[in-house]
Amino acid sequence: MADIAKAGTFTLGDRSVMRMGYGAMQLAGPGVFGPPKDREAALAVLREAVAAGVNHIDTSDFYGPHVTNRVIREALHPYPDDLVIVTKVGTFRGEDGSWVPAQTPADLARGVHDNLRNLGVDVLDVVNLRVGDSMRGPTEASIEERFTAVAELQQRGLIRHLGLSNVTAAQVAEAQRVAPVVCVQNHYNLVHRADDALIDMLAEQRIAYVPFFPLGGFNHIQSEALSGVAQRAGASPMQVALAWLLARAPNVLLIPGTSRLAHLHENLAAADLVLPEDVVSELSHIAQDQSE
Repeated sequence: MADIAKAGTFTLGDRSVMRMGYGAMQLAGPGVFGPPKDREAALAVLREAVAAGVNHIDTSDFYGPHVTNRVIREALHPYPDDLVIVTKVGTFRGEDGSWVPAQTPADLARGVHDNLRNLGVDVLDVVNLRVGDSMRGPTEASIEERFTAVAELQQRGLIRHLGLSNVTAAQVAEAQRVAPVVCVQNHYNLVHRADDALIDMLAEQRIAYVPFFPLGGFNHIQSEALSGVAQRAGASPMQVALAWLLARAPNVLLIPGTSRLAHLHENLAAADLVLPEDVVSELSHIAQDQSE
């Protein structure tokens, strides 16, 4: 089993978590909708992740909806003392599986209570306000009213810490004027580097940055370049991409997801992969080289 402690730890809220975590989204059915194809396998993946030392799980009650949180509860409740479960609000699912914005104060309160009920907890460790559509990226718009709504739920004792998802640096600063932000979850990887400055700014503030889509947005040439590096490193492209993210900055926390045990072990093994500086540099130039 991989030693994920090799990747180190970082502070998430008031807790120290392993930098290699787990994302629960893929535990739902196709299109993140409906029940898992194999519920027992989903339970086994969660239990194996925690047994491997994972103490940061990312989820949301709109995965399914209401599916992944119930699977997490069945697999892990009563939860280990060191486990931090990060969830998000801001979206509901239509009966047809559509992703429906849910950004009013009433919608956000409903999302928080759904998470509380289905995870089986009295208070949520961290709640990210998800802004906009993660597939199309963030848009510049005020989030003060929405973030104030979740901050009020925090003041009521329903949430310990607040985070943001799919946001710009300006929106992070706007939210921080309302309440402390402990993490930002955005699209970022080897070739999608729009958040480079944001990551560095957050690192200076000791705020966690959690990238999603670690292989999203690659073109064919970029994928071939990554595969070539991976072959030389004796690892899979996914492992190399994850290892590069760990090397990118100390505040980067990973949440690769899967519904299969073999894939879980492959992802966690990225924590053991130490990339030489010249390889990190080569990987860092993949996007730049293809854009010139």
